[in-house]
Amino acid sequence: MLTIDPLVEPPNARLDLPGSKSITNRALVVAGLADGESELAGVLFSEDTHVMMDSLQKMGVGIRQNLNGLSVSISGTGGGLERPGETLWVHQSGTTARFCLPLAALCGQEVTIDGDEQIKNRPHEELCKALQSLGAQIEYLEAPNSFPLVVNGKDLQGGQLSLNGGISSQFISALLLAAPCFPDQLELNIDGDLVSRPYIDMTISVMQAFGAQIQQVNDRRYVVSPTGYRNSRYEIEPDASAASYFFAAAAISGGSITVEGLGSRSIQGDTGFVDIVEKMGAKVVRSDNALSVTGTGSLIGIDASMKEISDTVPTLAAIAPLASGPTVISDVAFIAQKESDRVTALITELRKIGVQAEKTETGMVIYPGDVQKGTIHTYDDHRIAMAFSILGLVVPGITLDSPQCVAKTFPSFFDVLDQVRVAGDAKLSILAIDGPAGSGKSTLAKQVAKQLSLEYLDTGAMYRSVAAVALAQSASLDDEAEIAEIAERINIRFDDGRVYVDDDDLTEAIRSPEVNAAVSQVAANPGVRSIMRRQQRSWARVRGGGVLEGRDIGSVVFPEARLKVYVTATPEERARRRSLESGRSVEDIMEEILQRDTKDSTRGDSPLVADQEAVVIDTTGKTIHETSDYIEELFSR
Repeated sequence: MLTIDPLVEPPNARLDLPGSKSITNRALVVAGLADGESELAGVLFSEDTHVMMDSLQKMGVGIRQNLNGLSVSISGTGGGLERPGETLWVHQSGTTARFCLPLAALCGQEVTIDGDEQIKNRPHEELCKALQSLGAQIEYLEAPNSFPLVVNGKDLQGGQLSLNGGISSQFISALLLAAPCFPDQLELNIDGDLVSRPYIDMTISVMQAFGAQIQQVNDRRYVVSPTGYRNSRYEIEPDASAASYFFAAAAISGGSITVEGLGSRSIQGDTGFVDIVEKMGAKVVRSDNALSVTGTGSLIGIDASMKEISDTVPTLAAIAPLASGPTVISDVAFIAQKESDRVTALITELRKIGVQAEKTETGMVIYPGDVQKGTIHTYDDHRIAMAFSILGLVVPGITLDSPQCVAKTFPSFFDVLDQVRVAGDAKLSILAIDGPAGSGKSTLAKQVAKQLSLEYLDTGAMYRSVAAVALAQSASLDDEAEIAEIAERINIRFDDGRVYVDDDDLTEAIRSPEVNAAVSQVAANPGVRSIMRRQQRSWARVRGGGVLEGRDIGSVVFPEARLKVYVTATPEERARRRSLESGRSVEDIMEEILQRDTKDSTRGDSPLVADQEAVVIDTTGKTIHETSDYIEELFSR
């Protein structure tokens, strides 16, 4: 469960968003099929893209990830994909599932593909039949036209093919992406309605960047030559679908948000969402390398055909109740077959919070009204979760039942959402105390909080609590996803100096030698850090401020804190203090402290560092009261 913290002030933010999931997965495929080494920059690392990388690696593509640099180096196969030695498991990734069907056929041998229950319920029949018409053999292991299935492309050919474009543009993109590596030319004709055309244009743009030869005879006929791909260096744009949430936030709050690196030259159709909010009354500024939306204080209801930008339907639906008239969303009946039945899901959840919403023949109509607090069922659908999070910025009491599903395409969503709250956070009475292990942060923070009549939060105890639960459950600390799931699930509560986890008193347990040895690894887990940061920020917002101590409070958690202090002491002094507390030898503790300093300062996520604006205080030889009085004086200025 996660209750969204409302804005205190309208935002004024410039955001750098993660790379486009859609472009990332397309670029991974073509680079994997290309000759030689390719470099992808601005890569999105999320559940969907990790699934795609895993599938490509199983088919012989060499992939080296640089998570900090947001890039990957790819050793292409020249179209000669290998038969994987195990099942391709696509989880819930529709993009991976569809793209891997023709890729599996390129292996020329039997390839088994399977996935989670959610992906089995999504449509694949049109794409499967298309591959069969090109000579691929498909055996369904359970239900027709669904996973698990076995693809054998030993007789795969090119040729002419007609495909229904009214179900999913991913079917068309999947065939186009693989086509340059077919034995013969592919002539693809689109029948019926064509949904999400901008995604087809995106696919072609990525293919051409890697040397593919595609002739678009007209808007319904494509001819792809069997030339293969050449290696390339490719820059991936920020995700336009992800940007829609923040454009919506600006529109409903009266604030201003600019997304950098996403401009009028974007190859993503979902940049068209700014046209939607502009029509509703927001002010939009477009440039080659940025898009800005500023709310004007009022929104009007509109009629919008969203066939071309269907991924942003949840975004519009979530803010539509705040408009002055009804909002009609049309031509999107096909989104009932996305990660969830998005038409039914959106209407159901809107009604749950007091909004009148009705299903139409091709979409929905949403009426204005007083939105009530309530718990939103996300249907394990990342876009439902993110869209209603935006509504929660202006409507108090919006709670998500499974916020972790945003990791599918946007793992850092809640961290970025917190950037939108920075203007309000600057008004909180926050004292951030950071420093290395054994520097006296906890004792000092408790004393200063008492002197300032503020509440105190021991953030280190939060990470220790996660470590203690993980050890108690014999969880592997190397399994970052499992440890992050524990952090998301447990309830940590501080009461009268005691630490409770799910109502169990773990005050002593979190200080055990076993937890001491494990906490650095837990604290270096990016997923855990993201969850803990979210909880720490919410704790302070509810209280209007407080004293928080840790290792990234001033640098990351509250960069706009009223006062930031970095306390330190010599390693010898820190070891001596810990020895007096525990009775252990100074020598043993010294070794632990030096190891902890190295781990904390070199971790990839939020390394220990004194913020540039922090007041650095060396507490060696100073009493707690001397230091606390000095900090009280600084805070009160």
